[in-house]
Amino acid sequence: MNPRVFWGASAVVAAMLVSTMAMPGTADAAFKAAQAWTIDTFGWFYIASVAAFLAIVLTLGFGPAGRLKLGPDDAEPDFPYVSWLAMLFAAGMGIGLMYFAVAEPIQHYIAPPDVAPGTVLAAREAMAITFHHYGVHAWAIYALVGMSLAYFTYRKGLPLTMRSGLSPILGKRINGPLGDAIDIFAICGTVFGVATSLGFGVSQITAGLAYEYAVPDTLGVKIGLITVVMGAATLSVLSGADRGVRRLSELNLILAVLLMLFVMSVGPTLFLLRALVQNFGLYLDHFVNRTFTLYAYEPRAWMADWTLFYWAWWIAWSPFVGMFIARISRGRTIREFVIGVLFVPTAFTFLWMTVFGNTAIALDLGPAAGGIAQAVQANLSTALFKFLEYLPGAGFTSALAIVLVGVFFVTSADSGALVIDTLASGGEEDTPRWQRMYWCILLGVTAALLLVAGGLGALQAATLLAALPFCFIMLMLSFGLIRQTNADLAGVSLDAQSPAMSERLKRLFVPASRAEIQRQIEERALPALRSVCETMVQEGWADSRVWSDDGTAMLTITLEAERVVTYRVGARSRPLAAFTALEASETRRSVAWALMATTDGVAGARDITGWSIDQIVGDVLSQLERLRRS
Repeated sequence: MNPRVFWGASAVVAAMLVSTMAMPGTADAAFKAAQAWTIDTFGWFYIASVAAFLAIVLTLGFGPAGRLKLGPDDAEPDFPYVSWLAMLFAAGMGIGLMYFAVAEPIQHYIAPPDVAPGTVLAAREAMAITFHHYGVHAWAIYALVGMSLAYFTYRKGLPLTMRSGLSPILGKRINGPLGDAIDIFAICGTVFGVATSLGFGVSQITAGLAYEYAVPDTLGVKIGLITVVMGAATLSVLSGADRGVRRLSELNLILAVLLMLFVMSVGPTLFLLRALVQNFGLYLDHFVNRTFTLYAYEPRAWMADWTLFYWAWWIAWSPFVGMFIARISRGRTIREFVIGVLFVPTAFTFLWMTVFGNTAIALDLGPAAGGIAQAVQANLSTALFKFLEYLPGAGFTSALAIVLVGVFFVTSADSGALVIDTLASGGEEDTPRWQRMYWCILLGVTAALLLVAGGLGALQAATLLAALPFCFIMLMLSFGLIRQTNADLAGVSLDAQSPAMSERLKRLFVPASRAEIQRQIEERALPALRSVCETMVQEGWADSRVWSDDGTAMLTITLEAERVVTYRVGARSRPLAAFTALEASETRRSVAWALMATTDGVAGARDITGWSIDQIVGDVLSQLERLRRS
């Protein structure tokens, strides 16, 4: 672990819980007042920033940087495409889609900002607004954080922590107190955001159980449900992202698609297909206008209650979702990442919201005779179950909806715990089991205690307050990512220890001598290989030794009983190009020297001349990853 981050974040979470539980009413009022002031004062900043985030993500994805990989150029994705989409979707929108699929379109239908309520115009407006709140703007926020962290982690060899994305701006200061503070801030925001969502999620489950099966909707039932669900989340976390989280996310996606297809088939199918096309057209038609709308000339509370609230909430959740997306996205190109993160989940969300939202509005205008709208106004948690009453097989679909919310509950908790554990351990993914259990249990305890004290509203307001400073951090992440990708495309390094443009040009026109390459072996290659060797020996992962022979540095690793791999770094000469200054002054053909790396079982040699110690370590790890997958 990183002790400063681990215990610092734990202390902040504990202090927040104690103050909120000791005076929930006072804390709720104070945080909500601060939240209202923040949104009223900086609403324009949220709107402008989210528009900028979307523009930056699209530019990176479809510009020259789109061909760069989130990892080495030969890296392959860690997860199949469908599994990858299922995991990022379950982490990004899960419980929110279940909770608001019926409720939000109905709310906009009965109280739209610009047209008369309860009309055809209100129905169209309701779906256009819902699409805006759950469309590409939300996913651009997640994509920007995820892309930045994945790029600097898997391509530049930095730890998977929030501070790594700021390395082009902060330099070595990311390893000091400032970097620790950034990671602590990200952990606390994730704990509070996930715990708040878990609290609202369990409220929906218990409301559904009470509505369908007359199970008492009491505090004791909610606490018991949190215990059961967090137990399942803990088991999932212990199994890792490639097993438990992946399989639960795939199950979640299958269940969600089955429920959606059922509603679509028994509902007004033809109308829904027409509505989907028209809703998308309205979304595109109003895209630019809604992106920058602030109601500056006709101020109204609706903007703060809805769009600004959503933008702040997505920004507050972006450390969690962005970190999780980064963790599962190694090996994707930036263009593939943008298409997968920005457009595929958005398309599914639009289909989901059309099926549930338009069906709910159609039923409310027909058989329900306003019953669904009344249920939404009375209790948002029961709106989905009231909606399902008007469709065939209500008992089965309600049970499926409860299970779906529960699985979303588990996937949010386990992915949140994995992200927090990664941040608190300095970017390590293979951490002790007790650490992963610790964060999972802390999330459950936080949600349970706040339900007991009635402090969920206060915590939600506090989470939204955290969106403002993190919005500034996201702008810094944007600048750092643009600067780094431009430098990589131009072949210029921003790392002071790496070959800068002047050094690369020097290698081109004044090639390295044998003595220079030998010095790099002594000062960079050997320390890098010793660092990898010592870590593997200390942790007991593999037998390993470093040695040198005739100017070649070697790292020998025993992976299995009869599988020994050697990573070699040595000097190699090649004929000097005819246009160099050295050959122009010589009558004989000269040679240039380079530092080359080779690995047993991996074809080809890699030119690592001028690489830093950290970069050589990253290359060793990349080759080991390739060998372990082969």
